[in-house]
Amino acid sequence: MPVIIFNLVALKAAWFACVLGGAASLPWIGVAAVGGLVALHLWLSPRVQPELHLLAAVGLAGAVWETFLVRTDLLSYPSGMIVSGTAPVWIVALWVGFATCLNVGMRWLKGRYAVAALFGAVGGPMAFYGGSRLGGVTFADTGTALLVLAAGWAVLMPTIVRLSERFDGWPDTTLGKAPKAAYRS
Repeated sequence: MPVIIFNLVALKAAWFACVLGGAASLPWIGVAAVGGLVALHLWLSPRVQPELHLLAAVGLAGAVWETFLVRTDLLSYPSGMIVSGTAPVWIVALWVGFATCLNVGMRWLKGRYAVAALFGAVGGPMAFYGGSRLGGVTFADTGTALLVLAAGWAVLMPTIVRLSERFDGWPDTTLGKAPKAAYRS
């Protein structure tokens, strides 16, 4: 299976683990799934240091954004809050997991900031709506929450795509090839 497809499938599996684990008051299941995804991503990455910077930056951005959403009462999560009124640990982990796709499966967004904004404005709210249907998040008012999510993701997505351009551990020439061990010889 090519690295790009595997990357996107692994993110989707981690997404389900996070959302369903959060919904079932088992938030650490999702965190563990993302931990495995991140470990594999870094093991395969030809350049680990830039990827670590990207994962940390996107995780921090996600923690701030999600905490804003919680504090403004636009949405609430059933479990995983280490500190009351902040984003749950599993959603922050999910942001880190999402970052593993920026230089691999979503690489096509690089330099396409308008497309990234549109992708974020549509995809972000769709993911949250799907999460709400599975019990991972509750909206105070669905319409308002989805509009705020669309606006936020329209700004966040091109911003994190720009970060992925700065912190890229996956040169174009390595995608679709053998794991990192092959590059060390």
